[in-house]
Amino acid sequence: MLPNFSKKCSNFVVFKFEFITLQLYTIMLDAIKNLFGAGTPTDYKALLKEGAIIIDVRSKGEYAGGHIQGSKNIPLDTLGNQLGQFKDKNQVIITCCASGMRSGSAKSMLQSKGYTNVINGGGWSSLNGKI
Repeated sequence: MLPNFSKKCSNFVVFKFEFITLQLYTIMLDAIKNLFGAGTPTDYKALLKEGAIIIDVRSKGEYAGGHIQGSKNIPLDTLGNQLGQFKDKNQVIITCCASGMRSGSAKSMLQSKGYTNVINGGGWSSLNGKI
């Protein structure tokens, strides 16, 4: 009886491993799509008309060198301390930076704090051309 039980456990472990592997592949594929902008295009103009806000997470100096009109400059290293000004965790928030890396980090931070509608807009100049 023990060998049969062992085989059932072994099959379960293999199944569980394959299931977890599939989940990880799905998460990685979604991350790659988001990173490179694949998938359904985002209508940034419509989102802004509906009340979305843009948070530019570059430094104050970078922001002073050019930015999207109406965006809020909150450098990434201070974002965690300034979340209190965004009371509605369901409001659409579009993050941007110079290339999309810091805005991706900002998106992750906001989502980890319960914000549900966060979009990584990528580089600010590219985003500016889409609105």
